[in-house]
Amino acid sequence: MNLNVNVSALTRSKRPAPPRLRGWVLAGTLASSLLGLLGGCAPLLLGGAVIGTGIVVTDRRTTGMQLEDKTIETKGESRARGLATLGRINVSSYNRTVLITGEVPGETERATVERAVAGVENVRTVINELAVAPNLSVAQRSSDSLLGAKVKASLVDAKDVAANAYRVIAERGVVYLMGRVTEREATRAVELARSVPGVVKVVRVLDIITEEELAAMSGGKK
Repeated sequence: MNLNVNVSALTRSKRPAPPRLRGWVLAGTLASSLLGLLGGCAPLLLGGAVIGTGIVVTDRRTTGMQLEDKTIETKGESRARGLATLGRINVSSYNRTVLITGEVPGETERATVERAVAGVENVRTVINELAVAPNLSVAQRSSDSLLGAKVKASLVDAKDVAANAYRVIAERGVVYLMGRVTEREATRAVELARSVPGVVKVVRVLDIITEEELAAMSGGKK
């Protein structure tokens, strides 16, 4: 298994929006919008994962790994916010790969936050996507939450993608895809994300597994 991080600039898609969102996806959209207003990260539910869009599903991590990731997020954000009190910092962990997003006042704070998060126990890799910029407004954060929900919905509506394998995070129109997927699945997810109006860039923060590993997870079914 190897970590795959691939940043690809994307233009606005002219393809039509995904089919009508299902009721439970719309509920997830509302929940995520509220989370955006509060500026917090989505909580974890034992036995499954609350994705960045607020959709509760199972994923490819063990329950133990989900708990470990949640602990990393809690400790990482606590350390980071103590170092950059004027910034807005979100720490997202998936299979011990940590993504840092948000805003800080300067490059010094950006580097300091990365070192602090990297020092949290069990962190494997840190991807620092902090912007040196003023904090986003509540309206901008709500817009990002809705964008993430639309991307997640496009994965749910697709017949050839296991939507539960991905965690979707949106910041400033940038969509981050986290999860444990094959290269085939990663490529397809990026394609679907590109189809969502408002997405300006996609960042793959993915653990790439083989088709054989996927088959073993699925009990021999691909």
